[in-house]
Amino acid sequence: PFVNNRWLGGTLTNFRTIKTGLERMRQLERMKEDGTYQSITKKEVSRLEKEHERFEKYLGGLKNMGSLPGAMFVIDPAKESIAVQEANKIGIPVIAITDTNCDPDKINFVIPGNDDAIRSIKLITTHVSDTVIKGSQHRKKFINRDDQHGDRRGDGPQTKMIRDGRGRRDDGDDHRPS
Repeated sequence: PFVNNRWLGGTLTNFRTIKTGLERMRQLERMKEDGTYQSITKKEVSRLEKEHERFEKYLGGLKNMGSLPGAMFVIDPAKESIAVQEANKIGIPVIAITDTNCDPDKINFVIPGNDDAIRSIKLITTHVSDTVIKGSQHRKKFINRDDQHGDRRGDGPQTKMIRDGRGRRDDGDDHRPS
């Protein structure tokens, strides 16, 4: 899932409402595919197409998102401050390319870099996406191994989060001092 247009306020904090919009977008796509458009007037088809285009513009990247994400990757946290605030509010970790004009305290995992240069963004996002894909494949391999060997949880790879110079095992609780 991705957002490359304007971030809609409440996308994460009001996800239940966003899910109804996503369902409406899928319904409009099904109507177009199953031939429902042939049985209604041109004016109605035009109205439905405009509605679908609006959904596609603002929610198109979220089309396949069925639940809240496990993490959020942000290119410019200063520009996307609403998205960062929402993620922080509901406890979604934020990974961000952070320039000198950004507050790193609001970001869980800071990637120092130029968030204005296209080459820099492309380089960093390519490496991050490749790493996520490799990690996902590695995780699936260990899950399949655990299923075959009696579900021995904890034997697979463990993540270690390093924050403020202290390493700890990632068990989902973030005990950051306020």
